[in-house]
Amino acid sequence: MTKDFLHITDLSADEIISIFKLAKLTKARFKRRENYVPLRGHTLAMIFAKPSARTRVSFETGFHRLGGHALYLGPNDIGVGQREAVKDIARVLSGYNDMIIARLFEHRHMLELAEHATVPVVNGLTDYNHPCQVMADMFTIKERRGSLDNLKITYVGDGNNIVHSWLRLAGRLPFDFTIACPEGYTPHKETLALAEEAGLGKIEVSHDPKAAVKGADVVYTDVWASMGQKEEAEERHRKFAGFTVTADLMAATGRDSYFMHCLPAERGVEVTDEVMDASWSIVFPQAENRMHVQNAIMLRLLGKA
Repeated sequence: MTKDFLHITDLSADEIISIFKLAKLTKARFKRRENYVPLRGHTLAMIFAKPSARTRVSFETGFHRLGGHALYLGPNDIGVGQREAVKDIARVLSGYNDMIIARLFEHRHMLELAEHATVPVVNGLTDYNHPCQVMADMFTIKERRGSLDNLKITYVGDGNNIVHSWLRLAGRLPFDFTIACPEGYTPHKETLALAEEAGLGKIEVSHDPKAAVKGADVVYTDVWASMGQKEEAEERHRKFAGFTVTADLMAATGRDSYFMHCLPAERGVEVTDEVMDASWSIVFPQAENRMHVQNAIMLRLLGKA
């Protein structure tokens, strides 16, 4: 593996599958409450320019249960790119810790952090991508279906950082991926081109949610306005009218499809309560698997598995 995990395409297809296998093993060990502490004596620095419940809890709990100590550094502790140069933060934290995870706004800051850190850096989210989330998502799909063969995923909503990670994954594993979004909210052209050029599955952009979900094994959505975009919320609500994932939209797949959401969800906006709480919603197993997949990634980067 590379030193850092910044993009899903940092990994080969074989490495991705290997991480899924390790996540399955570590998850089983946790469920059995085994005394499994390969990271005893290790420390993790967690930089959070953007707050998040799931990212913090999954990394902090996971690292602790593997025997290590995780230290939370919020926006008031470190002003990334503001109070102190990113390269200085990288060098200082590398001297104290065995690993750094960061949840930042600007992707360039993540790249700079990794460039100057001498310990592994894990991308916990940037405005460009969210690789740990989508790795956990695909692990959850594999766990539920038993296989990733003949898989179609339809994402309904904004062509955001989640979509960019799905497109990067489509450059490594074979599956069909359709993005249903309003005009003007498509993903980065360069990232879309990467997935298309890989030629592993069919990549489509649609502006018709009902047509886009036809034949989908998984329907996935996210909030329409992410953190830092809330001033656009009213305008986005107008433009995303008709993109709410409802029971009727799920029925339009024509199959027994799963529903996924990376959370937090704005119930009644991008998804209805009926869908969130349905038996075919795997939102909460998906959330739990963040910890197990992240643990596998960290163990691999630290050479402990």
